[in-house]
Amino acid sequence: MLVLRSSPASPFGRKVKMAALELGLMERIEIVAADTNDPSEPLRRQNPLGKIPTLVLEDGTTLFDSRVIVEYLDHLAGGKIFPAGEARFAQLRLQALADGIADAALLQVYEGRFRPEEGRNATWLAHQAGKVTRGLEALEAAPPAFPDRPRIGEIALACALGYLDLRFEGKWRADFPKLVAWLDDFAARVPAFEATRFKG
Repeated sequence: MLVLRSSPASPFGRKVKMAALELGLMERIEIVAADTNDPSEPLRRQNPLGKIPTLVLEDGTTLFDSRVIVEYLDHLAGGKIFPAGEARFAQLRLQALADGIADAALLQVYEGRFRPEEGRNATWLAHQAGKVTRGLEALEAAPPAFPDRPRIGEIALACALGYLDLRFEGKWRADFPKLVAWLDDFAARVPAFEATRFKG
């Protein structure tokens, strides 16, 4: 069995789980929760960065981060969510943009979670929020089309938008109606989106 170290609310862990479901590999993966704040957590030996998601292979070696893991899973499945040729780079670009949105959102959450209110840096928070807004604006201007089966870029985008719903009460929705429609369509067509939703 492969072992996925993650946490239920992680947008990057969700991306890996969605990819695994789309690739028909979930039955080969055991999901084990990881506490990235615990100094005694085995994750720190499995991944020197102490970050999630981390995939532990059957021989004990590990892969990280989510971009590497999903590419490995696609390799195992024979190549289904990473297209060939020029289309591959369009998907890698979309994945990078979506992951950047999720990362900037996550950093805002961490600032609120780990730094006392009097020590929070409003300028830094605004800088991260600006990344999210600019990313959403670019996507609103040209929402990505996808075929019957989602590829890695669309999966990453759905996870990023889902994370904004989870941690920011869906406030992004008021300003980005085309992306709202895109996510609604994605959720209706891709059962893995609901199957991986954090319900805690």
